Amino acid sequence: MRPADLALLRTPGVPAVSPDGRIAVVAVERPDPGSDGYRAQLWAVPTDGSAPARPLTSGARDCAPAFSPDGRWLAHLSARPGEPAQLHLLPTAGGAPRSLTDLPLGAGVPVWSPDSRRLAFTARLPGPGAGTPRLLTRLPLRPDEGPPRRVFVVALPGDPDDDAVPLPAPREVTDGGGDDADVAWSPDGGTLAFVSARHARAGRDLVRDVYLVPAAGGEPRRVTRGRGECRLPAFGPDGRTLYATARPDLGPAGLDLGTGGPTLCRVPVAGGALEPLLAEPRADETPTTVLAGGAALLGVARRGAVELLRVPLDGGPAETLVEGPFTVRGVAAAGGVVVATVAHDRSAGELVALTPGRRRLLTGFGRALGATGRLHRAAGLETPPGGRVTVPGGPGPHPVLLVLPGGGWCLREDVQVLVSAGYAVVQGDPDDVPAATALLDAAVTGRPLDAGRVGVLATGEAAGTALRLLAGPGRVAAAVVERPPAGSLPDDLDAVRTPLLVVAAEDDRDWPPGEGPRLFAALQRRGVPSELLLLPGDRPGDRAARLEHLLRWWDRWLPAGQGAEQAPAGASPATGTGPEGSRAP
Repeated sequence: MRPADLALLRTPGVPAVSPDGRIAVVAVERPDPGSDGYRAQLWAVPTDGSAPARPLTSGARDCAPAFSPDGRWLAHLSARPGEPAQLHLLPTAGGAPRSLTDLPLGAGVPVWSPDSRRLAFTARLPGPGAGTPRLLTRLPLRPDEGPPRRVFVVALPGDPDDDAVPLPAPREVTDGGGDDADVAWSPDGGTLAFVSARHARAGRDLVRDVYLVPAAGGEPRRVTRGRGECRLPAFGPDGRTLYATARPDLGPAGLDLGTGGPTLCRVPVAGGALEPLLAEPRADETPTTVLAGGAALLGVARRGAVELLRVPLDGGPAETLVEGPFTVRGVAAAGGVVVATVAHDRSAGELVALTPGRRRLLTGFGRALGATGRLHRAAGLETPPGGRVTVPGGPGPHPVLLVLPGGGWCLREDVQVLVSAGYAVVQGDPDDVPAATALLDAAVTGRPLDAGRVGVLATGEAAGTALRLLAGPGRVAAAVVERPPAGSLPDDLDAVRTPLLVVAAEDDRDWPPGEGPRLFAALQRRGVPSELLLLPGDRPGDRAARLEHLLRWWDRWLPAGQGAEQAPAGASPATGTGPEGSRAP
């Protein structure tokens, strides 16, 4: 893969399935070189594989599709260039979409009521203007997080097909007393569940509770009773139980994330403590908890992959629906059909339909990129679990780049570009220097790799492991550290003499933007060969520039030589996206 190939990248989101199970709809994002931005449109495909996917909308940024329970409507978000996303309604029988909202800061993901006559969503309302006194009753998680989200409900007009019928205005259901998110309807349509931080320590801990509020508005009632972090509530079929993705206990201070991630839990609607139903953390990106056929459908992290599980609500054993070297990004179910967005090391994602005894690959969004012949297949490592290595063509021995964290079994543009340039890339998630060393040793054993020519590329929290690795015995020739967070610099930073490229994003909201420049300044003061790359954001041009600088840096300190731009063994336009009969799920 080359930096210019980013223009061919197609990334599908979380699917929606029609109530009869016949049609799946998904938003597909692609870079737009003309605007140096992104476009996204909705695509529809029959779940029986009888026809190829076809574009359904042509907006600048269309996403978050949701079928109404009666199948007549498809709600979605759409944004014009430079404007926030608004809620739109598209008739499934054909016709133009109609905007349902015109909120100054845009609308959130739409959620249908059981009667198909109302939509719930969250949205922010503008706060006081600049220079106006503001009273804060809690500390914001980020200074720039904006005003709190509120729950809204908007009713469909009497005749949604008639553009002349005035649209009802969205109605506020909550008052902004907390940052409200993740709305769900009760089976009778009379109550909304959502998550919020409305307790006394809100803003000083990570606790988020599940609340209930009448759909017509009223005083919210807290359901969860503990110190948990809740997300994505969903009512069970009988309306007496709520299921959520949660960390059940964050400790006395509400700040202890522990070693595990959020998992599937349940709690009585009447109130109580969260009860975990699964030991493994949830790892998919679906913006709800999907319940279908008496079970929950969710992705869990296993051995570097994200596998799809069916977890019976009655406590029976979980069933694995998609396993192996894949990353399940999202899932939806209706009409006896489960549709998942599944990525692997040579595709950013494809839709797969699952019915009893059969699975079908529905899309080929990665076909154009695969047709270049420049995508390379990774091989799993038995030790440590979840590790993998991607080796370029040619006899070798190839220089080795250790990428931390590994990022799972999915297409990574930087990995593919570096392998095409002649580097063997090792990916994994070691939590300390001995584990990182073991990962490298497992990768180079029995392969045409040069164990004496090693580089490290680390992002985020993994920066600490990388810097400690550099401070040890001189095995690493050069390194790249991206977005190092506060507290990641080891005590023995003075021992680091390895050439180091520091990458930071000027508008990064996840990590303090000053940490990268501070690391660069410390290296410069000691005369360590170092550079600082400041990226304005995450536009296609910024991503391409990052790849070009990575190639330049490694060519300077760890030149590849043989193996550059070799086609991966066995690759062809026909197999580049993993169709039926290959490694596709």
